[in-house]
Amino acid sequence: MAFACQISSPSPSGGGLGWGLGWGLWLAALPMLLIFGPLLPGLYWALLPALDGAVWQTLWRDAQWPQALRATLISSVLSTALACAIAALMATLYYPGWVWLRLQRRLPLLLSVPHAAFAVGMFFLIAPSGWLARATAQFVQWSSPPDWVTVQDPYGLSLALALAIKESWFLLWVLAAVLGEQAVSRQMVMGRALGYSRTQVWVKILWPQLLPRMQWPVLAVLAYGLSVVDMAVILGPNTPPTLAVLAWHWLTDPNPALQALGSAAALVLLAGLLIIALGGRGLAGLWLQLQPYPSGRRIPVSRWRGFSLHTLWFFSGYAVVAVLLLWSVSQGWFFPALLPDGVSLEAWRQADWTPFWTTLWLATVASMLCLPAVLLWLEWGPKQLNAMLYLPLIVPALPLVAGQYAVLLQAQLDGTAVALVWSHLLWVLPYMVLTLIGAYRAFDARLMTSARALGCSPWRACLTVKWPMLLRPLLAAWAVGFAVSVAQYLPTLFAGGGRFATVTTEAVASSAGGNRRVLAVQALLQIALPLAAFGLASVMAYALGRRRQGLR
Repeated sequence: MAFACQISSPSPSGGGLGWGLGWGLWLAALPMLLIFGPLLPGLYWALLPALDGAVWQTLWRDAQWPQALRATLISSVLSTALACAIAALMATLYYPGWVWLRLQRRLPLLLSVPHAAFAVGMFFLIAPSGWLARATAQFVQWSSPPDWVTVQDPYGLSLALALAIKESWFLLWVLAAVLGEQAVSRQMVMGRALGYSRTQVWVKILWPQLLPRMQWPVLAVLAYGLSVVDMAVILGPNTPPTLAVLAWHWLTDPNPALQALGSAAALVLLAGLLIIALGGRGLAGLWLQLQPYPSGRRIPVSRWRGFSLHTLWFFSGYAVVAVLLLWSVSQGWFFPALLPDGVSLEAWRQADWTPFWTTLWLATVASMLCLPAVLLWLEWGPKQLNAMLYLPLIVPALPLVAGQYAVLLQAQLDGTAVALVWSHLLWVLPYMVLTLIGAYRAFDARLMTSARALGCSPWRACLTVKWPMLLRPLLAAWAVGFAVSVAQYLPTLFAGGGRFATVTTEAVASSAGGNRRVLAVQALLQIALPLAAFGLASVMAYALGRRRQGLR
């Protein structure tokens, strides 16, 4: 391999080992301090009112409290359990094989659909006047929507279903990364060569090893289910709402007493996460201990492998996008018609494109700021602190957003563009680290050693050797960061102070109205931005690496 550097001696000031351990560490730590550092005093200011015992007494006597807590626990725990079951079933049935490869190729497309847009599409599908009810009406001759509560039910079951489908894609994406390791794939090959069925290899060999590695992604799914607001506003109960929505209403109220109730509710969400996580960890450990020692008995391989399950699973994602497209161009669509009466682009012509452009520049700035910060951290940051960066993913978002808002109020920066960008970095950066860290660890360190031996400084070796060779993972991480920024709802509302409207905030706000065409347009705009980012990343990776086979 030809290195883009000349053979020379490392200069004393330009990049010896001391530079890599000194200035490199400071450059890696500075962005993290700016993003994470203000959270500590912010959490103190935001949660301090909840330390008053009278606040907890008021919360306990609130009429909405029991039902809100019940809906939150049911929707979050049920959705997490279903998401884990779906991902585990798909992996057990289809890995390895051609179906598994198809699942991996389709996952990026489904993951790019934001949560709020997916919730809107699910609403259009499963509502009493939704597309599924219309399809059923063709056979049972319904003339009006059935009197069923299929969305916004008091127990949060529709919210749990939407969360389970959406988060199962994320869990399967994490599983695909783990199963791509050679050590795991060799164990499957060895187990099958010894005559064990696919299910036996999974239950006896793979799952006992993968469960400890999946605990953090599962915890992230649980934390999101506990504190989700945008999907809960669209699909969750209204009177009362889930605890996260109720806490959000209290925290944004000008009354200090209600703000204190919001702080207490945020602490309840955090405590609920810890209790459920400890209980789940105990159950998983008990299951592993009760697993009997393998007897050596081979179970014949079943011919049924659930070929229709993955089709049904992916159909939900495709159906969501399809029904949004239909509603956005429908001229008139009355129950029980299966298709619109006519096609019109009036909703698109009258659409407000200001939120679209705001989302575009906001996501671009946030992802572009995080990309160099992630590279510096992975190159020179302390590896033992990597787990600290994942805290925003495994902690309910509401306490963190409240802490951010408290910091911005103290600094008098709330409602500014700087505050809005800074609030998004807290979630964009961990997802970019999570996306890139696998490729970074798999990079052959001997290439950097050779570059250093030829006289390159650490900085120049990264610029000319390492980072160009990691071009495709870098672009993928940028696209993931862009998509994460597009999907942010709570940080935009709190930090933006209501002065910045994005496609996500507009989609949630439009869900309270009765115009489904406007809602469908905003949801599609929310989907279009991440899709464009992933498409651009793919095109750039091919264009920049078309003459270098190793970069494609």
